Amino acid sequence: MSVSPSSPLSSLPPAPPPVVHRGWRNPEVLLIVMAAAMPLSFSTWMALLNNFSIEMAGFTGREIGILQSLREIPGFLAFTAIFVLLVLREQTFALVSLLILGIGVAISGYFPTILGLYFTTVLMSIGFHYFETMQQSLSLQWVAKDRTARAMGQQLSAKSLSSLLMFAMVWLLLEIFDAPYHYIYLLGGALTIGVALFAWMAFPKFADVHPQNKKLLLRKRYWLYYALTFMSGARRQIFTVFAGFLMVEKFGYDAAAITLLFLVNHAVNMVLAPKIGALIGKWGERKSLVFEYTGLIIVFVSYAFVESAAMGGALYVIDHIFFALAIAMKTYFQKIADPRDISSTAGVSFTINHIAAVFIPAAFGLLWLVWPGAVFLAGAAMACVSLILSLCVPEDPGPGNEVQFGRKDVLPGHIAVQPAQ
Repeated sequence: MSVSPSSPLSSLPPAPPPVVHRGWRNPEVLLIVMAAAMPLSFSTWMALLNNFSIEMAGFTGREIGILQSLREIPGFLAFTAIFVLLVLREQTFALVSLLILGIGVAISGYFPTILGLYFTTVLMSIGFHYFETMQQSLSLQWVAKDRTARAMGQQLSAKSLSSLLMFAMVWLLLEIFDAPYHYIYLLGGALTIGVALFAWMAFPKFADVHPQNKKLLLRKRYWLYYALTFMSGARRQIFTVFAGFLMVEKFGYDAAAITLLFLVNHAVNMVLAPKIGALIGKWGERKSLVFEYTGLIIVFVSYAFVESAAMGGALYVIDHIFFALAIAMKTYFQKIADPRDISSTAGVSFTINHIAAVFIPAAFGLLWLVWPGAVFLAGAAMACVSLILSLCVPEDPGPGNEVQFGRKDVLPGHIAVQPAQ
């Protein structure tokens, strides 16, 4: 890596004006539509995974850990999105990724073996992670800074509503109609494909507010954002992989019960996510992140020792609510970033987010066999590190004011650029 000469803060392009389009065919509506499309398939996959893998493929903690590590590899490779953007526009890439996600889920039920589940999971994950990368990048580019937290809260609400409807449908198909797994997977995947095709045809191709850097970039002044992102990826595995597995293995939740738990999660988030987005705008990023990680320490320690199925389910719902507060990390980056870096940094940040995700599920899957509680205590330790990092976030972040205290890699009035070679 080499360091280019520093450049004055005044060389930054001016803050982009809000993108204004008349009627419903506008960028913010498209972001909400795409956000709602993703859970139609992904929620189906999540609702069925633990029971499908145990009942149909004989998974143990080792196999589910390996599967989840494989699922995170496309996230680790999300930095390659910048190369795809050399030939595809971000909006197009986002919709293509939704199609791949839908196809991967649609065929999952037809491969009820260990290797079959590994294959369909990786295919689904490629679409999921590239879509999430593009969704974040487009949100930070298309939405004005003073609206971003609220807009992202609305997107989370749309995701929760979509998930709520899908989990309700899965529950009905399992409990009332006794539908086989492969039909439910097919339905969820097909719905995402259908909405992606609708979005492709119904919305115009929106112009980029700022031309984006089409190369990999690592900037010293973003170090705190990178560190928060890394720890967020580690924390996410505790919930995504092991909290749900705890509900099934320790407390005996069947597929219908897990689906009902997901329904509660998304019903709560559908109502709270926009309010949390507005609260982040009011509180600021620092206070929001401190609150999030303090709460997670309590939740993870409680997971380690919980013996009640009802209390375990309550912790699962509380844990899920805290995900909405992660919006603060994204708006922190938007405030400190050069607008031209957003696409490149979105890919790089997803890779950083998934470094821990590649090895934690497999490694912690082995730890699970010794004592499941140790996995959650390790999660509490990760939340402690995140809490310390969040205390470094300034009250009023911006270019030249990226860190509250400690070492600042940027002198006032200058930006140090460190491109990856």
